[in-house]
Amino acid sequence: MNSSNKPNECPESLPEEAQVGIRLFNEGKYFEAHEHLEIAWRAEPSSKRYLYIGVLQAGVAYYHIQQGNYRGALKVIARSRRWLNQLPAWCGGIHVAKLRQDLDAAETEVRRLGPQNLDRFNKDLFQPLELRS
Repeated sequence: MNSSNKPNECPESLPEEAQVGIRLFNEGKYFEAHEHLEIAWRAEPSSKRYLYIGVLQAGVAYYHIQQGNYRGALKVIARSRRWLNQLPAWCGGIHVAKLRQDLDAAETEVRRLGPQNLDRFNKDLFQPLELRS
């Protein structure tokens, strides 16, 4: 991850594995989405791979929240943000800027609740990815 690899374009076409992973993510099946997004990430030679890694990590963060893993959730939110911050507002037909905002809202709620009250996390904050139609 270095600045010379920053994407200057992010075509909307997505490989099948990424499409499946995104569909599972949007269904709230974050654990299942991980495998498909990882396959897409490993196969992608361009900087669009940052999209797949960022979405994958967002799903892992949400999964940690569901499991009550406070430290894991915060750690992976930060990791996801590092990848997503290298992308434009829209990438691969996904509204990346909105995902960054959704992660910010989730992180705020996680920190507000603290490790003892993570079971009270507002599940409405698990937003699906916004896709360009």
